[in-house]
Amino acid sequence: MTFVRKSADVTPIVDTVFAIVDKAKKDKAEIGADNVIDATIGSLYGEDEKLVAFDEVFNHYDAIDHRTKAAYASSFTGNPDFRKCVWDWVAQNADVKLKHSVIATPGGSGADSMSITTFLDEGETLIIPDIAWGSYALMAHENNIEIAKYAMFDGDAFNLQSVRDTINEVLKKQDRIVMVINDPCHNPTGYSLTIDEWKQLVDLMNEVSEKVPFILIDDIAYIDYSNHLAQSRKYMETWNSLSEKAMVVVAFSCSKTLTSYGLRCGAAVILGQRAEDVREAEIIMEKKARATWSNIPNAAMANFVWLTTEDREKFLAEKQKYIDLMQQRSSLFLKEAKAADLAVYPYKEGFFVTLVMKDNAVRSKYHEALMKEHIYTVEVNHGIRVAVCSLPLKKIYGLAGRMKKIQLETK
Repeated sequence: MTFVRKSADVTPIVDTVFAIVDKAKKDKAEIGADNVIDATIGSLYGEDEKLVAFDEVFNHYDAIDHRTKAAYASSFTGNPDFRKCVWDWVAQNADVKLKHSVIATPGGSGADSMSITTFLDEGETLIIPDIAWGSYALMAHENNIEIAKYAMFDGDAFNLQSVRDTINEVLKKQDRIVMVINDPCHNPTGYSLTIDEWKQLVDLMNEVSEKVPFILIDDIAYIDYSNHLAQSRKYMETWNSLSEKAMVVVAFSCSKTLTSYGLRCGAAVILGQRAEDVREAEIIMEKKARATWSNIPNAAMANFVWLTTEDREKFLAEKQKYIDLMQQRSSLFLKEAKAADLAVYPYKEGFFVTLVMKDNAVRSKYHEALMKEHIYTVEVNHGIRVAVCSLPLKKIYGLAGRMKKIQLETK
């Protein structure tokens, strides 16, 4: 006998990231933090190895009236000024001509999950990268949605042919395509598509949409840590040429942008050529928001509005210091990886660098060997993720060489 729904998967969730984080914490307690390389944490940390909480963000948040913090938002779709500011922020410096709407969500995760279930029925298939944030697959699985994976890379470039091949396979069993791309600053490889790659992807979307609707979910969680912020949204202009049977939903994360991971604030931005199509998706998302989380934090929305309007320049200046720091960290690791002949996926910007490990069995053996040498990383499909976002420069020096030595000894 079981009390839960018959289709439920009752296998306990195993969050491998948090399990490894816990191992690293215990190792630090035993042998001292200075002797442990903890490259697991996917949040921004300073050179003092402490979580970064932007002063501009939290000094103002602390000053917000308690009643504002206690109050419900004015709407379950998000406060109107927040929704407007999200659009202005997401599309800044890009001339995006598509019709659009914004729905507030609990972080980028809420936007991803809601988008998947807005466009796919149970039993249908979601297309995701083969190297990706693990929760995409979990979100699909929990809603009885299948997944199909496209190969992320062809050499050092985005593998558009694999995307095409995967789409063709999915089309054999359903009459729509819903695909996830995590760009720019891909988690976990740090890749960002070129404008030309985006143009080719849009061309493919238009080609496919001559037969069936095509919905692209673009997870931009890390976009505000691009090395080229002024140009970071320009790729969105390629969407202007989308056909009427293609749509984009952008999953935006205030959590990452503001270093406010626990406040759970984000948005789904729906874009399409026709206002009626955007409105249709919006209606479904409105209902899902009301039925699932009802409301997101009122003060978190108010803080985002203030930071991106009245305090914009100071906020950007504080954040830029950490973008520069991550660029230093990633450049150092990549330089030493190249010298040590340690293979990594093509990295351009963002929180993570990922080692190439095509064989997952070999990867797991190597991952265990690293931990025995007090180096903690995260296993991903076909790779080992190194979180340069949380690793201080002093611990990056020499790390790639050590990792290569361990790799050679593990074979």
